[in-house]
Amino acid sequence: MRIRISHQTRYTYDSLARSLIQVLRLTPRDTESQHVLSWRLEPSAEGRMKPFEDAFGNRCHEFSSDHPIDDFTLTVTGEVETHDTAGVVRGAVERLPDLVYLRETSLTGVDDALREFAAEHGRLASQDPLAALHDLLGGIHREIAFDLAPTDAATSAVEAFALRRGVCQDLTHIFIAAARHLGIPARYVSGYFHRADGVTEQEAGHAWAEAKVASLGWVGFDPANGISTTDAHVRVAIGLDYLGAAPIRGSRRGGGDERLDVRLRVDTARGQVQSQG
Repeated sequence: MRIRISHQTRYTYDSLARSLIQVLRLTPRDTESQHVLSWRLEPSAEGRMKPFEDAFGNRCHEFSSDHPIDDFTLTVTGEVETHDTAGVVRGAVERLPDLVYLRETSLTGVDDALREFAAEHGRLASQDPLAALHDLLGGIHREIAFDLAPTDAATSAVEAFALRRGVCQDLTHIFIAAARHLGIPARYVSGYFHRADGVTEQEAGHAWAEAKVASLGWVGFDPANGISTTDAHVRVAIGLDYLGAAPIRGSRRGGGDERLDVRLRVDTARGQVQSQG
């Protein structure tokens, strides 16, 4: 599949921001399941864009500006050719040992209820970890409702599990927390998802998990959709949780309160050509 992405993030400030600095994890790398044909980051403000690689091997950019601004827009456009590898991740850059991905974070901790859930769905973890992970995936997809309203970027796996609802970020944190409790290394993935229902305009990027299976390597699991990753997924960044793979994180001086507006279109190149004909 050839997937086209147009992603615009706009911050509007109540007053002039004197300066800002943003870390951008918005540039995908080639793997066996995806080849980046074109990719471009365009900030609206005058400033400096410095590329670097973080500890996880993500392609990152640091954007900084010392010019007063009252709004800032970052536009991402690109095209990626994807291939279905049945969820197995091959050819990815690996900078850290697997044991790092057993580390609990503030967003991926467990409580008694989540431990019980992990134990219920992970009975086969020692004999057949892949089967246990699929059981966990199905359990989360069935029992945790997708809901945009009750959570935010600081909601933990424990909190979202107690609510029994959340967005893809929350479902992913629950999966990671449960997998790590079962002794399976797991990590957070941020990226994009091409929907099969024809909806191309989306409110935000997508998130899913990868877990390490000894016989296969890293395997992608998408709890929000209840599937292993396919050629509909564009993998951008990884981390221990959302904070380590967040598309944009930064700070600014001044500006007061801010408003965020995201416009995202994920479409296939073929679909766009057909719609123009």
